[in-house]
Amino acid sequence: MTSSAHLEVGVSDESMASCVLPRRAMQVRVPPIKCQGIKTKLVPFIMSSIQWRGNGRWIEPFAGSAVVAINVAASRALLADSNVHLVRFYREISSGRLTPEKVATYLRQEGTLLADTNGAHYYEVRERFNANPSSLDFLFLNRSCFNGLIRFNSKGHFNVPFGKKPARFQKAYITKITNQVVRLKRLLEQSDWRFQNADWRDTLAAATKEDFVYADPPYLGRHTDYYNSWTETESKELISYLRDLPCGFALSAWKENKYRRNPHLPTHLPGVSILTAQHFYHLGATQDLRNQMEEALVVKSGFTA
Repeated sequence: MTSSAHLEVGVSDESMASCVLPRRAMQVRVPPIKCQGIKTKLVPFIMSSIQWRGNGRWIEPFAGSAVVAINVAASRALLADSNVHLVRFYREISSGRLTPEKVATYLRQEGTLLADTNGAHYYEVRERFNANPSSLDFLFLNRSCFNGLIRFNSKGHFNVPFGKKPARFQKAYITKITNQVVRLKRLLEQSDWRFQNADWRDTLAAATKEDFVYADPPYLGRHTDYYNSWTETESKELISYLRDLPCGFALSAWKENKYRRNPHLPTHLPGVSILTAQHFYHLGATQDLRNQMEEALVVKSGFTA
C-alpha cells in the first residue's frame, strides 16, 4: 500500500511524557548535532505515520543526530551508532559530564579565536580533535564546518573543511546551541536511555515484541564516509533483519528526486505500508545531494494484539 503524507508543524509545546504513536509533533526539538540526512523537517511525518503503544523501548541502530528519538521522547530507548564521537557526545550529556554551562563557555572562547584568526583557528581545532577527540571540539567542528557535514577519512580523521564564516559563533548562535543542549539534558534526566557504539545487527538483536525500531541507515549513493560506509549487500541484509523483528518498525529511505529513482526501495515486504513526503536536503557535499527529494517511510505497525 502506498499513500502520501503532508508535513505539518505546530507552534505549541507538547509533553515529553507521552510517547504513544501516532501523534502530532507540535514543536520539533532540534538536536545540538547536525548531520547529512538529518530528519528534523520529517519528524512530524514520521511521528504521525507510526503505530506504537510506547510500552517497550524506542530502538535506533543508526541514531545519528538522534532527532527522531528526541522528539518521540520515549521513556526508554536504545540508541546506537557506528560513529563513536556521536555516541560519546550524547553519553556525556546523559552522564552530566557535558553541561550546558560548559558548552556556552567553550563556544564563546573558541568562537572568539575563530573570529580573531579569520577562520584559521578552525584547522587548529580540527588537528587537536583528530589527535585527541573531545565532545566539545566535535560540537565546534560540526557547527562551523562546510555544510554541517560529518565526514571522516580512512584513518578516522575528521576532514571537512571550514565553512567560511569566521564570525559564526555570535551570542545568539551560542545561545541557540546551548538551549538545544539544555532541552536534551532535561529529556535525558526524565528518561532511561542507553547510548552504544555498536553494529546495527547487534542492536536489532536486542529488540523485543514491545519495542519499536526506527532505522535510518545511510542512503546508498548519498552518505559515504569512514563511519557510514554502506553497501547494497548491507542494505539488503537490513531488510531481512527488519522483516524478522518481533516488533514493529519504520525504515526511512529515499524514493526519488529529479536525478534518479531509488532502485533499492523495499516495496514487497508483507504487512507494511509505504508512505511518502516531499523533503529538501540542505546538507550535502555536492549540489545533486542538496535538492528536493521524495522521502519514503516503510512502516510495520507496532500495535500488538
